[in-house]
Amino acid sequence: MKLIEGKQLTKSFGKNNAVSDVSFAIERGEVLGLVGESGSGKSTLARLILKLIEPTSGEIIYHGIDNVRRECQIVFQDPQTSLNPRIKIGEAIGEPLLVHGVLSPNLIPQKAQELLSIVKLPENYASRYPHELSGGERQRVGIARALALNPKFLILDEPVSSLDVSIQVDILKLLKELKQRLNLTYLFIAHDIHVIAYMSDRIAVMKEGWIVEIGGRDQVLNSPTEQYTKRLLAATPKI
Repeated sequence: MKLIEGKQLTKSFGKNNAVSDVSFAIERGEVLGLVGESGSGKSTLARLILKLIEPTSGEIIYHGIDNVRRECQIVFQDPQTSLNPRIKIGEAIGEPLLVHGVLSPNLIPQKAQELLSIVKLPENYASRYPHELSGGERQRVGIARALALNPKFLILDEPVSSLDVSIQVDILKLLKELKQRLNLTYLFIAHDIHVIAYMSDRIAVMKEGWIVEIGGRDQVLNSPTEQYTKRLLAATPKI
């Protein structure tokens, strides 16, 4: 069953198309991997899905999602840039709950501790500041923050590309566990096709604003039809 569907999406900035005539569907409960080089349009497509920007043409259809801002969340590449250095971790995780009025303020600290536990961080990290955590720990905080509103759908925008390889594997395993535990649907964005392969059920390959290939994981990895996909496979080492 489809959860999110894009039909002939185009997004222009001036004379340039960041996204060109893109159509896709994300099934409920699946991980769709979106891979492509920097500047291929991946993050612009993510912003369109989240309604952070409006398409120049085309449409996005949400099936069973009533509130996009609450039920669709994003985990960014570098949590350091999305966490206020002057705000403690517990406050940062609880901020979406406060903004959306989901919980009364006196209940938010307890919920923040529960979310820390879900991402396998000690509950006392709520009183720490971002600079006191490692890169991998900050990314876990970013994931906890994205989960605060009980979303149905997560966009993971290069969530491990700034981390060491050993930490990457830990975060990817955590994301797989959370997907099963919380019945989530993912759009997983990366430039590394082997990271995409580890996470995804289906893979979409994006080049210069176009989706040039889309199919099942094994099909795209083992029998790619596009030379561009073959170059991506050859250019990145397996994790």
